[in-house]
Amino acid sequence: MNPHQQPAPTCFRHPDRVTGLGCTRCGRPACPECLTPAAVGQQCVECVRQGRNETRQVRNVGGAVASNHPQPYVTYGLIALNLIVFAITAVQARTAMDMNSRNSELFYDWVLVPVAVGEGEWWRVLGSGFLHYGLIHVAVNMFALYVLGPYAEIALGRGRFVAVYFASLLGGSAAITALSEPLSASAGASGAIFGLFGAVAVIMLRTKQNMTQILVLLVINLIITFSVPNISIWAHLGGLLAGTVATAGILYLPRWLHAGTPKAAALIGWGAVAAVVVIALAVTVFGAPSLPTVVNTLFNV
Repeated sequence: MNPHQQPAPTCFRHPDRVTGLGCTRCGRPACPECLTPAAVGQQCVECVRQGRNETRQVRNVGGAVASNHPQPYVTYGLIALNLIVFAITAVQARTAMDMNSRNSELFYDWVLVPVAVGEGEWWRVLGSGFLHYGLIHVAVNMFALYVLGPYAEIALGRGRFVAVYFASLLGGSAAITALSEPLSASAGASGAIFGLFGAVAVIMLRTKQNMTQILVLLVINLIITFSVPNISIWAHLGGLLAGTVATAGILYLPRWLHAGTPKAAALIGWGAVAAVVVIALAVTVFGAPSLPTVVNTLFNV
């Protein structure tokens, strides 16, 4: 053993027990005996006790009950941003239905067309993730983000949640750019949403929670992906892969590499997310078709 290597983390109540688990509220390492399943992740016995005490503190003059629980503001911000972009396209197109994709200048400029990306319009890779084909499309995606986002944001922390979300979005765009028809048009937050499905599954696996519900939801959504026409299969699969790998890098890679300190573990986690982003961008750059190639293919030149 390297004499300079930091010892493996041990339970804060049982120093003789090595553990890779921790409280999702205070972050202290704890063994399974000292952790209690919570609405998000697992909490140590002291945080559970503190939470109960805070719940009893009610103000007498009609004031709200104080709460120290983190709020998923990033999730709400992403929902707001998606709705704002949708509203702009609807105003430009003068309709909130799927015709907004045909008569909106913003939609035309941002929709993900692989050949356009190959011609240098790289902003479509990111911007397309905030466009939606009509009211039903945006409503379904924003409901999924509302359900999955808070869980992942509180468990991962705001910074890492944002990183996983955009890594998933880029992963979905990369798969579309490299594997879809060159002249196809794709839009929607579903790549990022599927990345959150993967993220939540990894979080639940890491905290040893019952994964039945999330797996059933994921399977149902995959069945819909492959059975309903006009759904971008590559966006869903690319986003799912990117979000799953990025979250696994955050929660598992530091343990596998025997990170000795919380700072080292954080650096490894961020490095894993950065690697996913770099790979997604590389796939986009090298997989994006160019217009001359498409023309030659279409006309057998």
